[in-house]
Amino acid sequence: MRNSLKTKKRMFRDFAVLKDKYVNNNYLKNLHSIRSEFCKSSGVSWSHLEFLIWAYDLEFWTIDYAAEEYGFNRTNLANRTVYPLQQQGLLYQHFGRLTPSKNLDDHLFRDETKYNYRVRYALSQKARLLVQRFYGNLNKP
Repeated sequence: MRNSLKTKKRMFRDFAVLKDKYVNNNYLKNLHSIRSEFCKSSGVSWSHLEFLIWAYDLEFWTIDYAAEEYGFNRTNLANRTVYPLQQQGLLYQHFGRLTPSKNLDDHLFRDETKYNYRVRYALSQKARLLVQRFYGNLNKP
């Protein structure tokens, strides 16, 4: 906006709020304060909460997929995020290591057998409710 169109009466304010036609909702405005309060009250670190938010829309996933999509080293993601979250009850094994399908066609046309099958993890109900509560806190004005 050109300087000649700006009103001089706002010149000495500390801040001025934009009109609603320029910005509808700014849910992430208080992200830092809400995040720190939420992490303290729930006992979950910010890095773990970030991972839960990332996985919220997935039914299940493997550690390999999560590491590739999330941009982490597979071993570090497993040791620092997935296993601690599993111990807290926020993740569970959706399909365990030796849970092969009983369908013969799956065994004939599948690269993974029961001996090289990778575990599929999923968010527990406790984790889903935690993420929903975090989203609800962000939506509060």
